[in-house]
Amino acid sequence: MGSKLSIVLITWNSCRFLDRCCDGIRQQDIPLELIVVDNASSDRSVEAILERIPEASVIRNGSNVGFSAAANQGIQSSSAPFVLLLNPDVFLCSGFAGKLIEAMERKGERTGSATGKLLRGRGVGIEPTKIVDSRGIRMTRNGRHLDIDAGREDSETDASVTEVFGVSGAAALYRREFLRDVAVDGQPFDNAFFAYREDADLSWRGRLFGWNAIYVPSAVAYHVRSVTPERRRTLPDAINFHSVKNRFQLRLKNQGLYLAMRNAPFELGRDLLVLASTLLTERSSLPAWPWLWQHRHDVMRKRREIQRRRTVDDRELARWFTGW
Repeated sequence: MGSKLSIVLITWNSCRFLDRCCDGIRQQDIPLELIVVDNASSDRSVEAILERIPEASVIRNGSNVGFSAAANQGIQSSSAPFVLLLNPDVFLCSGFAGKLIEAMERKGERTGSATGKLLRGRGVGIEPTKIVDSRGIRMTRNGRHLDIDAGREDSETDASVTEVFGVSGAAALYRREFLRDVAVDGQPFDNAFFAYREDADLSWRGRLFGWNAIYVPSAVAYHVRSVTPERRRTLPDAINFHSVKNRFQLRLKNQGLYLAMRNAPFELGRDLLVLASTLLTERSSLPAWPWLWQHRHDVMRKRREIQRRRTVDDRELARWFTGW
């Protein structure tokens, strides 16, 4: 019997989480293949997985190529009609993937991605809490993308499947046809993002190309999230650098003229704050600006292709850009 699901697990010195993560993979109740893409870990990440799931396929990179490139490697090596992109610090509860697939099939073939209820996990054991990590991605008028209800206590009682703008890459299920359709230069995820905001970029491109995303609250997983807005000042310099450059890549590639004009008063204020921050308090992120200039031709080339292929007008997408 062929696999209905490919799980792409990306590791980088992730050994401490992998016992618990593998437990979650093992208790999924549908035929699956596991593809591990390791970004040159110096710990026993790969060995820890193979001890628990010896049938896993492994791609070992000689260096850290970034989350986006690793995800693309795993997707290219996978074969099932559905692909679950998974972080190693995530524990999947029983039936997580099956519930997402069932909901996507019920919603129709233009449903390209799905997420479950991600709650915060604690420590290396990914111990469960009742704090929401993500119910999907929402977009704001000032150029941010945020996880829906992140940091709030989970008090949800409605089990209805609902539509969301996009899904968090921590535990995201994609239809293979979606990944093929939205690829640019053969890449579902943009390698230039390296890490951070790549899931929002893919979600926005999917919306432009006429695909939908859903949230399925009955599918539950736990995620140990280390990168949050309130912890920005304590994060490594590289993370903040990618966060700044990708903030602008995201808009330069995907935002049409109507949304740019509609959101400009809100985005400009936020952009000035980001610029001031890199000049005054977060100078390690200053290289984001020359990076954007040096890569402007490539970014704009991708923009031209995306805007040429889009099938949905900005006026239809405007309903997703609310608040700040």
